Amino acid sequence: MFSSIRIRLTFSHLVVIVLAMSLSGILLLSFLEDYFAQATEDSLIAQARITAQALIPEVILAGPVIEAQSSLSNAIQQQQVSNLSLQTENVDFPLSGAEQFDSNDLADASLQLGAQLETRIRILDTQGLVLMDSWKSDLDKDFSSDPVVALAMAGEYASWVDGAGKDSVMYLAMPAFVNKNLVGVIYLSQPMRDVIRVLGDLRTRLWISTAIAVVFSAIVGLMFSGAITRPLGRLTAAASTIAQGYFDQQLHIRSRDELGTLGRAFDDMTARLQAARKMQVDFVANVSHELRTPLTSIKGMVETLRGGAVDDHEVRDDFLETIDTETDRLVRLVNDLLLLSQIDSQALNLQCESLDLGELIHSIVTNFQHLAESKGLSISTKVHSEAPLVWADPDRIEQVLINLLDNACKYSPSRGTIIVGVDIKDDQFVQVQVHDEGTGILAQDLPKIGQRFFRTDDARSRSQGGSGLGLAIVKSLVEAHGGIFWLESQEGEGTVASFTLPIV
Repeated sequence: MFSSIRIRLTFSHLVVIVLAMSLSGILLLSFLEDYFAQATEDSLIAQARITAQALIPEVILAGPVIEAQSSLSNAIQQQQVSNLSLQTENVDFPLSGAEQFDSNDLADASLQLGAQLETRIRILDTQGLVLMDSWKSDLDKDFSSDPVVALAMAGEYASWVDGAGKDSVMYLAMPAFVNKNLVGVIYLSQPMRDVIRVLGDLRTRLWISTAIAVVFSAIVGLMFSGAITRPLGRLTAAASTIAQGYFDQQLHIRSRDELGTLGRAFDDMTARLQAARKMQVDFVANVSHELRTPLTSIKGMVETLRGGAVDDHEVRDDFLETIDTETDRLVRLVNDLLLLSQIDSQALNLQCESLDLGELIHSIVTNFQHLAESKGLSISTKVHSEAPLVWADPDRIEQVLINLLDNACKYSPSRGTIIVGVDIKDDQFVQVQVHDEGTGILAQDLPKIGQRFFRTDDARSRSQGGSGLGLAIVKSLVEAHGGIFWLESQEGEGTVASFTLPIV
């Protein structure tokens, strides 16, 4: 059941909502319970003071003074106090500082308590005996052992709630003083059933609202989780298809969230896989073609020699020279492929050191002078006098420069000039340029330079022994050093091959 991301997302969504609403309900009910209990206690205090003032205007009750309250608390108190009906005749109670409530005096005062009042009011003397009971059932009963009354008889205000649930009752006792002398106790009690009923009703409503919220949240959660999992399902199906060798899968997820980013990354990955697969197929085809030509030539010449041409010394020598040339070509091709394989697998071990490019270039140019003169070319160098040392592998950079100079010599016309220059690009890199005055490269071919087996003129390059791997090796070696390789060329105006190397 929980193996589905959609179910897990929906379930976690519901768990959060249920926990949030349960916690909110518990806190709300706890707050309301305390609030209503305090409101009931405030109401009893107000009733006690009204009762005491009705009996003896100069009486002072110990306990809290009810100040301005909230509208809800005020409404509860007014509703409860409005049920209290006290009537006294205009009688002067002869209470001195040492006297107390007297039952005869209370009877003479004709005190009437409204029968409709839920609050039970009892007037106790200083000994804890009931002088007056609004329910008229506890007259002369001794409450001195009651903990609340005992505290009141000691001159302290006291209240507490007894029982639980609908049977709970709040008790409140307030000592009455005249001239700072205790004259009696106002003892009130009130059932909490209304408060319990209200809290129970609120609890029921909270459970109902929680259930409704869970149902609607489940529906909404399924809708939103479906919006999340549908792209994931498409991604899974597309990945399975790619695993089977079909690389033309595209999701085209247009959203701007993380799923959209994942979808675009997946589409980019499949496009790269398609390109890599095509490159792999082309690579195998090109390697096969490059190997087939010299191998076919060698095999044909060997068969010719075996057929009797070996007896003709002139033909034999020509065939052997051709076989030697084709063998060298195969060796170069295999070495180039091995080098590219090492670069691709990051197995190329560069032996980098501080290198003076000026010295290296002068050495290479000196070795190329004979080849250049044989083709009627001139080679010169232009090295910046303050060119710093670079961090590079001398053998690999020599290979890069030899490839570039070899290409420049191949494609430069007679009496052309080749210039090898070194300049400071910025405070991090040195720039090397090989400029020739050859035929140049077509604009549409420039972006393809550096691709393996690419030739701008396939027939001419092959006749000159090129495999289309030279510039690919140059580009890979330069990038392995942390530099950049690029070409600038215009047809008929020559080519500038440039690359950068990091400064020590």
